[in-house]
Amino acid sequence: MKLPPLLVYSVLRLLAFLVPLGILWFFFPIFREFWWLAALFAALIGISISLLFLRSPLSDASRAIYEKRSTKTGSAPSDEDIEDADGSDDAEGTRHAA
Repeated sequence: MKLPPLLVYSVLRLLAFLVPLGILWFFFPIFREFWWLAALFAALIGISISLLFLRSPLSDASRAIYEKRSTKTGSAPSDEDIEDADGSDDAEGTRHAA
């Protein structure tokens, strides 16, 4: 069974935050008192890890979201297409009138 890419990316991103947070809390006693500082450092470490190592899961998740949205809205014309079609008729009419 293949897991959805968004779920995989979300779990890896949470682990990139929770593992450094646990390491900071258990191995550095000062962070037990200053828990907010441990959370801040863990967030910075998690962002760095995700930027360096989670490019592929992010790309897969983005592609899955794009494919899902494009198939959902692909059958009906968008509002922009309808307005462009109406606007082009008005622009031609004003050019011919002038």
